[in-house]
Amino acid sequence: MSNISYLNPSIFLLTGIPGMEGGNMWVAIPFCSMYVISILGNSTVLFIIKADHSLHKPMYLFLSMLAAADLGVCLSTLPTVLSVLLFDSREIGFHACLAQMFFIHCFSIMDSGVLWAMAFDRFMAIYNPLQYASVLTNPRVGLIGLGLMVRSVSLLIPLPILLMRLPFCRSHVLAHSFCLHPNLIQLPCADTKVNSLYGLFVLQATFGLDSLSIVLSYVMIIRTVLSIASKEERLKALNTCVSHICAVLIYYIPMIGLSMVYRFGKHTPPQIHTLMANIYLLVPPVLNPIIYSVKAKQIRRVICKLLTPKWH
Repeated sequence: MSNISYLNPSIFLLTGIPGMEGGNMWVAIPFCSMYVISILGNSTVLFIIKADHSLHKPMYLFLSMLAAADLGVCLSTLPTVLSVLLFDSREIGFHACLAQMFFIHCFSIMDSGVLWAMAFDRFMAIYNPLQYASVLTNPRVGLIGLGLMVRSVSLLIPLPILLMRLPFCRSHVLAHSFCLHPNLIQLPCADTKVNSLYGLFVLQATFGLDSLSIVLSYVMIIRTVLSIASKEERLKALNTCVSHICAVLIYYIPMIGLSMVYRFGKHTPPQIHTLMANIYLLVPPVLNPIIYSVKAKQIRRVICKLLTPKWH
């Protein structure tokens, strides 16, 4: 058979939970629960911020961007994950797989960028509160969000193009129930050095720079807080950062773990790869709206107002 027939495989085969193929229905229950919580939680945050004009401030506008990105990641993986776990439908078309890969990584990079923007927002609010409103105006916040979107899309467009030029003459079985770039570049039978180098460049230009900016922002925040004389004021300033710190940790720790597993854990059990990938993509969208609903007084007040019946 000619090698040309392998250039664009018609389908890939997705994988559920390795070793638990017989109990997919039971495995699907926690996944469905997580998807429901994530979709309802992030949609509620978006609805509350849009409906309440008192929340049209930089901090909450960035939070709405984070909720939208989390919702995008969740909806990008939902069709294939549930089709594999509920209906044992493992086939996905080649171009559909590339499209899913593009959207998963695109929204994930937007997540990282928004977390950086939120760190900058907290730094400005603590470092120079008098000029905070004049520096971070709503139009500028919108431009930051637009810039993060353009960055994600422009950096990721070459990834599916580079994959389309490769011959896939090895196994077409993917390691997850969704398509990820680190998994896809392991399947071609040609040299994938260009793909790997560009993927590493995208990783450094987004997650690397964002994480470095977040660390530098918190170094400046800590220096500013330590210069405050009152202990109560120091605690109050740091308390405004607790939600963001939690969001950063639950995003970057699984992402770093997944990257380490792919680069250095080639001989680790496949269950570890599956577990890390699902934690990375599902846990942050589930926990972020819960964290911000608990810590943000204004959001919590609106939620309580919606849930509490009005007695006349």
